[in-house]
Amino acid sequence: MSNKIGLIVEREFSERVRKKSFIVSTLLTPLFMIAMMVLPSVLMLKGNSDTKNVVVIDNSPNQFVGKQLTSGKTVSFNLLPEGEALGKARMQYKSEYGILVIGSDILDNPQNLQLILNDASSMSVEENIQSQIQGILRTERLKRYDLDNMDQILADANVRVNSLQTLKNNEQEDDSGMERTSTTASWAMGLILGMLLYFILIVYGQQVLQSVIDEKQTRVLDVMVTSCTPFELMMGKILGIAVVAALQIVIWAVLVIGASAFIMPLIAGQADMEAMTAAATAAASGSEFTGVLAKFTSVSYLAGLFLELLLYIVGGFLFYASMYAAIGSAVDTPQDAAQFNGIIMMPVIVAIMVMMSVMNDPNSTLVFWCSMIPFTSPIVMMARIPFGIPVWQVAVSLVVLYISFVLMTWIAARIFRVGVFMHGKKPTWKDLGAWIKMK
Repeated sequence: MSNKIGLIVEREFSERVRKKSFIVSTLLTPLFMIAMMVLPSVLMLKGNSDTKNVVVIDNSPNQFVGKQLTSGKTVSFNLLPEGEALGKARMQYKSEYGILVIGSDILDNPQNLQLILNDASSMSVEENIQSQIQGILRTERLKRYDLDNMDQILADANVRVNSLQTLKNNEQEDDSGMERTSTTASWAMGLILGMLLYFILIVYGQQVLQSVIDEKQTRVLDVMVTSCTPFELMMGKILGIAVVAALQIVIWAVLVIGASAFIMPLIAGQADMEAMTAAATAAASGSEFTGVLAKFTSVSYLAGLFLELLLYIVGGFLFYASMYAAIGSAVDTPQDAAQFNGIIMMPVIVAIMVMMSVMNDPNSTLVFWCSMIPFTSPIVMMARIPFGIPVWQVAVSLVVLYISFVLMTWIAARIFRVGVFMHGKKPTWKDLGAWIKMK
C-alpha cells in the first residue's frame, strides 16, 4: 500500500470512528443482539400469561366432551349443567375469558364449535381447546369399533418422536469424534451471520457512495486528485471504511460472546438458567441438547465462525464498495445514483432469498452455486457454514470472491478516474461502458 493510500485510509477511519453515531451503534447493536438471545428464554420462564377461564356449554350426548376437558396453566374450564341457555350465560359470565359452545352433533360434525370471547383472542388458548377436543373425538370414534383394552391400545399407539439425533460422519469406523449437530440451530446461526453480513454490506457500502458524492459536490475530490491518482483515492476511501466495518465487527463479537458467557447467567439468575436447561432438555434428548449447546458455546467453534465471517465481510465489502465508489464518482446527487443503486442491490436481495432456503437443503444446486458466485457468495456461504460444509468449498468461494474483487476494482477504477471529473451530467449505462473502455 502506497503512503498516499495509507493517508487516505487514516483520514476515512479517524473521521468515522470519532462520530457519536459510530460509538452509539457499536454499543447498542450488541446490546440488542444480547437482548434477542436472552429475552425469549426469560419470557418463556417469566412471561407466561394468566390462566384464561372458559365457560363450557356442552350439548353433546351426556356432555362427553366437556367432562373430558382438562384444565391447565393456559386455560381453565367450567362446565355448566345440561340445558344451560347461551343467552343467559352470555350475560352471567361477562367477566370470564369466553364461552365455549359444543354442538350436539360434534362427534359427526367436528366443526360445530363456537368460542364466544369477552376479551382479546389468544392463539395458545384456541390451540389448547382444539387439540383437546380433537383427541377426545378421536378416542370416541375409535370406541365405535368395540375393541377390547381400548385405553391400553390408545396409550400404546400414542407415540411421539420429539427429536432426531443428528451426527456428523467423521469417516471413521468407530464413533469417536462424531459431533452432534442440529439443523434448527445451524439454520438460526447461519441466518444471524448472513443478516449481519447483509447489514454491513448495505450500511457501509452506502457510506462509500455518500462519501464520494459529498466530496464530489464540494469539489474536494478535484483538489485531492492533484496530489494522488484516482485509483489511490478510490482505494483509500474503500479500505478506510472497510477498516471501520471490521473494527465494529470485532467489538461486537467480543461484547456478544463475552456477555453470553458471563452476563446472561447473572441476568437470568442461576435458578432460571437451570430451568431453561431443564426445559430444553425435556424438548430434546439430554445428550443431543448437551452436545449441540457445547458446540455453539465453544470458544474455538465461535472463533472459527468469526474468522470466516471476517473474511467474507472484508471480501464482500471490498467487492461491493468498489461498485459503490464507481457509481458515486459518476453522479452528482444521491437521486442520480438511485438507478444504479437498484441494480447493485438486486444480487444482495437474491442472496437473502436464497439464504432463507438453506435450511431445506444447504447443498442444493442453487444454494451451492449462489455460495460460489461473488455477487451472492458472502451472504449465502455464511448461512451454509454452520451446517458443516466441506472446507474446500469455503476455500474456493473465498478465492473466487477475492479474485473478483480485484477485477471489480479495476473496472471501478476506470469509471472513477473519469467520473470524478464529470459534473452536471447524469450518466447512463452506455456512458459507464464507454468510460471503462477509454484509454
